[in-house]
Amino acid sequence: MDHEIVIAQTTSDDEDQAKTLARGAVESKLAAGVHIDAPITAFYWWKGKVEAAQEWRISYMTSSDRLPALEAWLHEKHPYDVPQWVTLPVTGGSEAYLAWVVDEARPQ
Repeated sequence: MDHEIVIAQTTSDDEDQAKTLARGAVESKLAAGVHIDAPITAFYWWKGKVEAAQEWRISYMTSSDRLPALEAWLHEKHPYDVPQWVTLPVTGGSEAYLAWVVDEARPQ
């Protein structure tokens, strides 16, 4: 396969916002699919103190060549000042699934 597949992740403290960020990326062909995990509890430093929040993890399945556009889109749409943005390489998987990710994340 010519394209590397990645899973890019962010979080949101609002379930409806998470769904909007998921659907928008798929509709924009920036990701082939998106998973939203059930609420998780996050602890983190923010402005000098430890915060805790309930968040939804959003995982985007996309190809490495679509990643810069997805990241730019997310930073424009995300309400956080500093949204989580991490990428995880996919090192294996079903060839059919990986091909589907590449095909569905292509620009129209």
